[in-house]
Amino acid sequence: MRLPLAVVGLVSLLFSCALAEHTSNWAVLVSTSRFWFNYRHLANVLSLYRTVKRLGIPDSQIILMLPDDMACNPRNAFPGTVYSNADRAVDLYGENIEVDYRGYEVTVENFIRLLTDRLDDDVPRSKRLGSDAGSNVLVYMTGHGGDRFLKFQDSEEIGAWDLADAFGQMWEKKRYHELLFMIDTCQANTMYTHFYSPNIIATGSSALDQSSYSHHADNDVGVAVIDRWTYYVLEFLETQVTSPNSKQTLGDLFDSYDESKIHSQPGLRWDLFPGGEQEGRLRTVVDFFGNIQNVQVESNATSGPGSLKEDLDEIARLVEKWQNREQEYPFLYRGKGENHTFSKTQSPPASSLANKKDRQVVAGAKKMTDEDGWTKRLVGLAVFGAGTGLWLAGSVLGRKV
Repeated sequence: MRLPLAVVGLVSLLFSCALAEHTSNWAVLVSTSRFWFNYRHLANVLSLYRTVKRLGIPDSQIILMLPDDMACNPRNAFPGTVYSNADRAVDLYGENIEVDYRGYEVTVENFIRLLTDRLDDDVPRSKRLGSDAGSNVLVYMTGHGGDRFLKFQDSEEIGAWDLADAFGQMWEKKRYHELLFMIDTCQANTMYTHFYSPNIIATGSSALDQSSYSHHADNDVGVAVIDRWTYYVLEFLETQVTSPNSKQTLGDLFDSYDESKIHSQPGLRWDLFPGGEQEGRLRTVVDFFGNIQNVQVESNATSGPGSLKEDLDEIARLVEKWQNREQEYPFLYRGKGENHTFSKTQSPPASSLANKKDRQVVAGAKKMTDEDGWTKRLVGLAVFGAGTGLWLAGSVLGRKV
């Protein structure tokens, strides 16, 4: 038996989707510093925001947390703009920026609630991290920190254990497939020392007792506009990862670290990732910075509520139902050589009602059996689509008469 091309295409699509490593990408980009002199921290985050959008992650899958609005600060010599380079070639603020948490909404509590999905019911979708077990998540943080802590707005801190437990809850609640954690702050590498959840790759800008330095200042703006480690990460992303189809790997990115330029010792942690450094280095950069939109398909053997098998069984029942409907009300459907329809107010011809039993005998519906079950169900899906189209067409024509 030859399957229709539409059915063959459907099967191919299902199998290709089932083989996908992950189904979506999310980014959580966090600046934790207020005040004008911390301009560079906001520029760090906005630079990463621009990059992940360029590589395809939509705003609906980016959580942007900015504690201060440098663009509208009265000290800004260029109102409504933020730049990360003294040449001011690219306005990072632009017209298409979507800030999800702003000002005093950027707190340790909100950040942890966001990661662990412990938000109130009235919090809109735009403020939620909608990741699942098929999502790769990029978490980037920048601000002022120290040994195993990062300050939030000079009023509170998040500790290394707090962050580790938040990621632990994410793993338990199936909120990520793989996670890349990046942090640019003083003594940044101490922030991921307590991580214990699987499938995490972590990297930071500086080791214990080391500072994270700014790269350069803009004399007209009057402050430093970007940090060194983030600057060189972005330089790699902008020059080497030029499209969502890039084959550059995390290994390539991390090999680009140059301590003589960064002025500190960037760190890496691979041990939580399956296969360790060998496997982690092979992950492409766009596995976290780019975008993928696939569908997770269940195994054919799955038969629980909401499973694919249950859905196909329901489709088979619907096909049988519509076939029985055609026998019971034959005057609603066109036969061969017939060219008439009836409106709701018209009655079918007496001959049609008189021959109702005869038509049921001749055109009796054949019940679907378990023989070649999956093949017949796929065919049934195509039949159902065609039958529904004919019925809708008949209904529309009937209303026009």
